[in-house]
Amino acid sequence: MDTRIRAIAADAAIQITAVDSTQTVERARCIHRTLPTATAALGRTLTICSIMGSQLKVDDGSVTVQIKGNGPLGSIVCVSDAEGNVRGYLQNPACDLPLRPDGKLNVGAGVGQGYVMVIKDIGLKDPVTGTTVLVNGEIAEDMTRYFAESEQIPSACALGVLVDTDQSVRHAGGYLVQLMPGCTDTDIARLEENIQNAGAITAMLSRGMHLREIIATVLQGFTVEFLEESSFEYRCNCNQDKVMRALISMGPKELQKLIDEENQMEITCQFCDQVYRFSKDQMQRILDQALHK
Repeated sequence: MDTRIRAIAADAAIQITAVDSTQTVERARCIHRTLPTATAALGRTLTICSIMGSQLKVDDGSVTVQIKGNGPLGSIVCVSDAEGNVRGYLQNPACDLPLRPDGKLNVGAGVGQGYVMVIKDIGLKDPVTGTTVLVNGEIAEDMTRYFAESEQIPSACALGVLVDTDQSVRHAGGYLVQLMPGCTDTDIARLEENIQNAGAITAMLSRGMHLREIIATVLQGFTVEFLEESSFEYRCNCNQDKVMRALISMGPKELQKLIDEENQMEITCQFCDQVYRFSKDQMQRILDQALHK
């Protein structure tokens, strides 16, 4: 399980959520067999999606973050529940590009130009949706723009994935700082300087810094009040019944066509690679259910 900590600056209108998502991102890498550039892109998106999910006010809510770029990575889709448990996939897990001149993974080139869409299911009749244009495809800056433009919350987002020489995830994590009404220009200036001095989130994790230390570094000079520490993981909620309901929703005509063409059907979950197999007889029973729905 990975760790998440929420805190506020008690003497300023600032809140922060910081996560160590190393195990979650490594689990995603193993499931999807991603190469380094894809690992970093998916890992960053999983991290911010988990943070956003944990901020929901309803227990059965969910957040979906979609990165739709025209680069070789293709689309990235991540979904979090209200506890921050997250799952995701991307179109081209085998995408791996040359490093940038500064030696960092070139996620921006992998994502390309496009937009980010956030869909929040918070128990209303229709989901709440927001869309903004990508800044540079590096995910953190793109989400910062999303919060400012779509949710009107001035924010600072830091996301990072450090891939080891064997392509496993050495460290992954991030934080989201958000300014509440009443935050002064002086507080903002101090916060910006702190973030600049703090450096990359993966560098702090590599030095063995605990999330509490990372938060204290970002909020240096403020009175930090830690609110909550919790855990989360990569978790897919697919099962046989959900797959059957999805098949029924296709309608009798499409199901009959599948039965006529296939002796056995295999359906693979995009999020966890679990394979569900249905024999011809099982498909016929599903068709019967669809006909009597």
